[in-house]
Amino acid sequence: MFQWSLTLKEEKTLRVFENKILAKIFGPKTDEETGEWRKLHNVELLNLYGNADIIRPLNLRRLRWVGYVARMGDGRRAHKILLG
Repeated sequence: MFQWSLTLKEEKTLRVFENKILAKIFGPKTDEETGEWRKLHNVELLNLYGNADIIRPLNLRRLRWVGYVARMGDGRRAHKILLG
């Protein structure tokens, strides 16, 4: 079933997934003090990648779809469901 908004739990799950993928992409880093390899912290990933946000593109795509359905003719089923 299609939901219009994400729950906080779903948003958190998506953000955790996003951070795991970014950590794999950027890989480990050597610690400046000890010289040992370590995983990057979420703040470091954010600094490296910039505006990593998986939620925003989802919301934008949903809004684009709503605009498409709103411009449909009155006889179309999706348009009736959106207005109904």
